[in-house]
Amino acid sequence: MGVVTAVSRNEEYTFTKPVRESITLLAGLGVEGDVHQGVTVKHRSRVAQDPTQPNLRQVHLIHSELFDELRGKGFSVAPGEIGENVTTRGIDLLGLPTGTLLRLGPEAVVEVTGLRNPCLQIDAFAKGLLKEVVGKGPDGELVRRAGIMSVVLAGGVVRPGDEIRVELPAEPHRPLEKV
Repeated sequence: MGVVTAVSRNEEYTFTKPVRESITLLAGLGVEGDVHQGVTVKHRSRVAQDPTQPNLRQVHLIHSELFDELRGKGFSVAPGEIGENVTTRGIDLLGLPTGTLLRLGPEAVVEVTGLRNPCLQIDAFAKGLLKEVVGKGPDGELVRRAGIMSVVLAGGVVRPGDEIRVELPAEPHRPLEKV
């Protein structure tokens, strides 16, 4: 089990999302009042490609352990500052398989769809940060570490301090890929 350490949303297209006391997840839509809420894609680059694509990026989760690591490398990153909706602690988000269910608090359930693919805006926030969250693995493969994306299966209010319960999908597990 893990814990929600912060929740964020923004009604406007900006890179950061203000931290809130709570957020409300809406089944099939995402975070109520968030610019990325919707059945179809809302991220500008995705809309430009094909606005009819399903929104597999309704809720962005990131692990606060990444912030700890980045702090050790001279970067100051706080919850919501790199665009996530839910900041967590105690769960290896990047190690989860596609299709994992995360129960956030007493009601909300999200299904993990894949890895966040951070864009160059992250370097506008902090020069050099993109290299820290996207790199090369031992075999030269691209490694994305800027959190995971999900869709909302069951709505509910999510607050800091809420427990996160993990339900793995049936095997064979499929590794996370960018969405």
